[in-house]
Amino acid sequence: MSGKRSIFEEVGEETPRREAPKGGMIDKGRRGARGAVRAWLLVLFALVVVMIAVGGLTRLTDSGLSITEWNVVKGALPPTDQAAWEAEFEKYQAIPEYQLQNKGMSLEEFKTIYWWEWGHRQLGRVIGLVWALGFLGFLLTRTIPPGWTGRLLGLGVLGGAQGAIGWWMVSSGLTGQMLDVASYRLAVHLGLAFVILGLIAWYVFSLGREERELMQARRGREPKLFSLSTGWMHFAFLQILIGALVAGIDAGRTFTDWPLMAGGFLPVDFWMSDLGWRNLFENPGFVQFTHRMAGYLLLAFSVMVWLKGRRSANTATRAAFTGAFIALCAQVVMGIATVLYAAPWQVAIVHQLLAVAVWVLIIRARFHSQYPLAQSVRG
Repeated sequence: MSGKRSIFEEVGEETPRREAPKGGMIDKGRRGARGAVRAWLLVLFALVVVMIAVGGLTRLTDSGLSITEWNVVKGALPPTDQAAWEAEFEKYQAIPEYQLQNKGMSLEEFKTIYWWEWGHRQLGRVIGLVWALGFLGFLLTRTIPPGWTGRLLGLGVLGGAQGAIGWWMVSSGLTGQMLDVASYRLAVHLGLAFVILGLIAWYVFSLGREERELMQARRGREPKLFSLSTGWMHFAFLQILIGALVAGIDAGRTFTDWPLMAGGFLPVDFWMSDLGWRNLFENPGFVQFTHRMAGYLLLAFSVMVWLKGRRSANTATRAAFTGAFIALCAQVVMGIATVLYAAPWQVAIVHQLLAVAVWVLIIRARFHSQYPLAQSVRG
């Protein structure tokens, strides 16, 4: 309401006006350093992608069992003299992988696989350090956006659990008659890496827009499309886990023809009675067949989701679903190539990195269906 006027005041005389309110109550509160936190998360995102790639190469080069101990502090320093190298080599010579597969390996050959595994573990330490320094820095300066402390702390907890699971995985190949780590433990290890990567991606998308924008965007969410994209995400995650089982037992190098397997629809020894339930993890024919069938079903489901996504009234949402679908089609082609070429490391690592791209792009499409970008009435 305007203030009282004097009866002698001229009609045209200007009166002071109250300053119009700027922004809403959401903007008025503490917003935190959203841009800085997002940049820090992008660094973590890139490091986790590199970690997945290095982990894949460590597996493809059979280097994962070269370090037979888990020492968080002392393990950061590699051997520095001949005696230390020989001591590490002696530990490796005591495990089944050396005795049954690499007997006669020279010290120089051992150094090659040692450096792969040391680099993999060192990268894990770097990720932990980057998270800790960033989180503590934002916490002490009180610049974490409201409601984000628990989410950012959770990333660190998951990262710590990932390190413990990594050793749980490695330890399975140090005793008994196994030449490699247990495939189901490898699947758990890789699966958690993708969970961490997916959470970071979602947080990056969220912090890229102001809180008020997200609240406004949610009013235009597309519930059916969000539900479909959630199912799409879960289906893709399941296929990633099955792919880890394939990698864990080198099943991709067992049957190298397509679309048949050794000339038939079902592979030879599809189900071995002596393995029982262990066929799910240890039978190369069963595991690769499962991976192929799941891939076909995922592709069919993806076509349906993409067609639904194309009907969105939002241009950015349609583009997000199309991008994810194109990446998935490329992944199917790369999967076939991986089989036909018997999974050489150059092809296999591209296949794994494409899985990362598919995973993140599906999450991005899901985010757009939940928080569509504002656009004009004409789109």
